[in-house]
Amino acid sequence: MKNQYSDGRTLMQFSGKHEPEWRAINDEVMGGRSTGGPELRDGKLHFLGTLSLENNGGFSSVRAKGKTYDLSDAKALAIRVKGDGRTYQIRLYTDARHQGSRIAYAASFSTKPDEWMETEIPFKALRPVFRGRKLDGPPIDLTSIEEVGFLIADRREGDFTLIVDWIKAI
Repeated sequence: MKNQYSDGRTLMQFSGKHEPEWRAINDEVMGGRSTGGPELRDGKLHFLGTLSLENNGGFSSVRAKGKTYDLSDAKALAIRVKGDGRTYQIRLYTDARHQGSRIAYAASFSTKPDEWMETEIPFKALRPVFRGRKLDGPPIDLTSIEEVGFLIADRREGDFTLIVDWIKAI
C-alpha cells in the first residue's frame, strides 16, 4: 500500500520476524488498577486494556526493547494507527536517567474512532518526562534509542484500543 511515508525507513512493522519484545508497564507499579498490554497479531501491534483512576492510578503503557535505533538521520517518526478517539503518547527512551530511572521523551497524538490515520511526530515535539512530570532536559540523543513505547493517561476511565500498523523514521 502506497502512502505519504512510503520512502521512510521502517523501524517496526509487526511481522513477527526480527521484532523487539513488547512488555506492559501499568499503574499497578504504584498501586493503581489499570490493565493493558501488547498483542502482536495480524501483522499489527494491539495495545488494549482498561484505564482505572482507582488508587491514584490512570496509566497503561507498552514498550519494545531489544533493538537500538540510530535516528540521527531523520527529523520525525511517522506512525499508522487505528484508535478509539482517545489521546495517546508515543515515547522514546535512551540511556538518559533522572533519579536513577529512565527518562521518556514523549509526544501526544489524537486518534479518531475506528479510523486508520497516518501521523507524523517531529523529534522537536518530544519532551523529556519522568513519572508524568515534565523535565527541563536533557535533550534526546537520537543516536541511541533503546526503547519505543506507547502510553495512555488521559484521565478517562474505561476500555481503550490502539492498533499500530507501522512505525517509520522519516
